[in-house]
Amino acid sequence: MGEMRLTDREIWAALHGIVFGGLLLLGFSAAVGGLCNLRQEHLTGEGVAVRTRRLVNGLWALAGLAWIAVITGTWVIYPWYTQGASPQAVLRRSPSTTAWDTVGMEWKAHLAWMAPILLTTAATVVGHLRDELAEVDSRPIRRALIALLAVAFAATTAAAILGALITKQAAVR
Repeated sequence: MGEMRLTDREIWAALHGIVFGGLLLLGFSAAVGGLCNLRQEHLTGEGVAVRTRRLVNGLWALAGLAWIAVITGTWVIYPWYTQGASPQAVLRRSPSTTAWDTVGMEWKAHLAWMAPILLTTAATVVGHLRDELAEVDSRPIRRALIALLAVAFAATTAAAILGALITKQAAVR
């Protein structure tokens, strides 16, 4: 049986998509759960402090992971996608696959940048309002933050799906 070897480019692509992107997608559920469970009527003062600290740290970690994912995608993977006999050239050769490059990759590249921007915004707001966020009056703010996370999740999911479909058509090797 032959041994399986990954090229350096394939390793970077796997880190970008599977590790960074996969962890990012999983992290959204923890962030939304943390916001949904942050209610003063269910927690002690100490419980609120512990959960808000955990939420702030988790959101900053998620934002950092999103920045790592888009930076590696933009400045490490994308140049390989466009160079020489590249996946981009493969996709552009056939009219049946041109849209994967002209529409799919453009959408992927632009949508992906929304996630770290929105996650950084959420982390900043939660960090700034940490003490008041569990109060009943802050329910609209928590809902707005959950909506912000939902948009970031949708952008991440769309970018991930497009990336997987584009890679299926023409992988970076």
